[in-house]
Amino acid sequence: MRTFSLLKGQPVFEKSGGTRIGEVSDLCISGNGKVEGLLVKKGVFFKQSFFLDIQKVASFGWDGVMIEDTSHLEKLKESPEYTLTHQHSLDGMLMLSKSGESLGLLKDVYFQEELGTIVGYEITDGFFSDITEGKQVIQSGKPLAIGKDAIIVDVNHT
Repeated sequence: MRTFSLLKGQPVFEKSGGTRIGEVSDLCISGNGKVEGLLVKKGVFFKQSFFLDIQKVASFGWDGVMIEDTSHLEKLKESPEYTLTHQHSLDGMLMLSKSGESLGLLKDVYFQEELGTIVGYEITDGFFSDITEGKQVIQSGKPLAIGKDAIIVDVNHT
């Protein structure tokens, strides 16, 4: 299990040749709250974003992401349904419980790398709250509903 903030900026390497291909720039998240893949920035001067299906990742290391072949990177034909920090960003969205209780604003996600399942959400009530109380983590095994104005999540307790 890992947070996106630990994965962001990590290099992506081709396993067979050890060539650095690019770096992880974002998560591609489906409408039912599953991580479908990674956005990988590639290039020196004119960086392009590529989609890497989470099932095509050979391994997630602490210092890099390994893939078998560069052919696993696909040019983005259309924008992902949701991302954490780019287009259709979920970062900073209001999180509500199914009972309508405000949980805070989404800051990060915890997910199982191999499956893409989001198992927790790091939320914030703002900068000063983070300093005094620390960031809070909401755990939920159930898929969330992503709306235009809020993310609805099924939680047992906060």
